[in-house]
Amino acid sequence: MTVLSQRVLEMEESVTLAAGARAKALKAEGRDILELTLGQPDFVTPKNIQEAAIASIENGKASFYTIASGLPELKDAVSQHFEQFYGYKPAPNNIVVGTGAKFLLYAFFAAVINPGDEVIIPTPYWVSYADQIKMNEGCPVFVTTTEENDFKVTVDQLEAVRTEKTKAILLNSPSNPTGMVYERAELEAIGNWAVEHDVLILADDIYGRLVYNGAEFIPISSLSEAIRKQTLVINGVSKAYAMTGWRVGYAVGEPELIAAMAKIVSQTTSNLTAVSQYAAIEALIGDQGSVEEMRIAFEERLNTIYPLLCEVPGFEVVKPQGAFYLFPNVKKAMEMKGYTDVTAFTDAILEEAGVACVTGAGFGASENIRLSYATDLDTLKEAVQRLKTFMEG
Repeated sequence: MTVLSQRVLEMEESVTLAAGARAKALKAEGRDILELTLGQPDFVTPKNIQEAAIASIENGKASFYTIASGLPELKDAVSQHFEQFYGYKPAPNNIVVGTGAKFLLYAFFAAVINPGDEVIIPTPYWVSYADQIKMNEGCPVFVTTTEENDFKVTVDQLEAVRTEKTKAILLNSPSNPTGMVYERAELEAIGNWAVEHDVLILADDIYGRLVYNGAEFIPISSLSEAIRKQTLVINGVSKAYAMTGWRVGYAVGEPELIAAMAKIVSQTTSNLTAVSQYAAIEALIGDQGSVEEMRIAFEERLNTIYPLLCEVPGFEVVKPQGAFYLFPNVKKAMEMKGYTDVTAFTDAILEEAGVACVTGAGFGASENIRLSYATDLDTLKEAVQRLKTFMEG
């Protein structure tokens, strides 16, 4: 008889992956489903990156194990990338590479959390943060942000929940699922608070290259040396370079923490797939034109779809500044259609309107749904029209 651990029994399934799987299953049955679930660009990995990967296979470099924490050449590429976009140049012992940014988040929690340690998470939050903390015997502490404050947490809110067990705060800007971006003064206040109280900052910067309409991504780790020493940056090539399938993430922080995370990598996944590492080198230091092309396309989609979504009865939307998600508040819409549970409402949209989106419940938001605009404009326009018809029916 199989006896499962309490850890896995208490773990939640990723709502984003579950929503994507449900949409694909309905499509396989012949249903007309418009899928706005998964957080991945609909672009193909740029040609120069593909060619670098192919070359590494043909010249034999991709055939062998690498150093578990990443190829020296890839760490050098990360360092050059940081010098260009962060304003400082980390040394090799400040960098660890891993199988996706998601796994490096897990490695961070495994490296720093002792049983009962607390990690502050502003809500809404990306679906895996809380479960990864729990898997490492930590306690997620949620702080609710609001539309009125553009879904941003304040120092007063952080101080209200800080205890002697507070180990870290999680900061995701631009945010998944809200798309909001913190400004310099807001980041300085949070960073200085963390330094004062010796709270680690986990900066999830995965959407940093994807900001729109004049918004500026400011890395919190770039603000001062003191804040930098308090911060572990998580990033990767998945979103900005259309490389979700390549599973390349990297972390930048203080040597002691990086060494601990590298130890976890060495005892779990071993090295990131070699061919992906060679592709990532080209992504980070090769021609960056494709990144801007994709960013412009996302910006156009946002500016086209946002006003249309605002016309859907009962949908209240704060316009995002980055990433590629819209996160409307649907409390009024649920009331209009007779629903009290946002997951049931999301299921009804799928079944009746043929639009697959993600319930806000998995993001800690019981009145919101998430729609990804990482798909073509025709699909997006049709999806919004279906939502409007659904609400008016």
